[in-house]
Amino acid sequence: MLLVIDIGNTETVLGVYRGEDLIHTWRVVTASRRTADEYRLTLRALLDLEHLNGDLTGAALASVVPSATAALRLVLPDIVSGPVTIVETGIKTGIKVAVDNPREVGADRVVNAVAAAERYPLPVVVVDFGTSSNFDVIDMAGNYVGGVIAPGLAVSLEALIDRTAALRRVELVAPASVIGTNTVAAIQSGLVYGHAGFVDGIVERMRAELEGEITVVATGGLARTIAPHCSSVDEVDEHLTLFGLKLLHEMNT
Repeated sequence: MLLVIDIGNTETVLGVYRGEDLIHTWRVVTASRRTADEYRLTLRALLDLEHLNGDLTGAALASVVPSATAALRLVLPDIVSGPVTIVETGIKTGIKVAVDNPREVGADRVVNAVAAAERYPLPVVVVDFGTSSNFDVIDMAGNYVGGVIAPGLAVSLEALIDRTAALRRVELVAPASVIGTNTVAAIQSGLVYGHAGFVDGIVERMRAELEGEITVVATGGLARTIAPHCSSVDEVDEHLTLFGLKLLHEMNT
């Protein structure tokens, strides 16, 4: 079985594949100061819950947090009995990263591009709703050609609360109507419906720059919150990144 780990700035998503089947997933808070020993204890505890310790024959890791990457580089060989794949410069991806500086492209964006190119018709746009909202574009030839990075929904909420005296934190859900009849609903409308409109606007501009009918795939922790309100999103694939990690591990071992 294969352990796959996607470390984002806010959350870490973990999964276990048995063959082609994703049989378990976990979502935990990312702690940039967590030590290697803490990662070792956390991983073993999660795996013990499903009686998986000792059954893992490989691991794949994508991380945008350098301290977490360094810690898990030490820990994973103790957790799994086989090869460990870390998404970094120099690994095989099967796609051309055709941007000005390929080294600048985050590991998670590369993984999503690989997964989307394998799973969906080209050209394809992946919208990853995380700490930032990332749009990643794979063209008709299967090349990664760039994208868009914008503040994510939670970041927008935190900025709003930090810069205003009277507004408060709200649950990130869509209100019953766009016109909010109270402060909470008004904030929720601006965040959720506003972000959905932003997504549709970016995708519309991308359509004008790409050849062929594009497929738009939403992923990330907030995908199911925002995607239903986006007219441009064709698919919601919550575990696209984990699938991409599985593919990259297979390519590199």
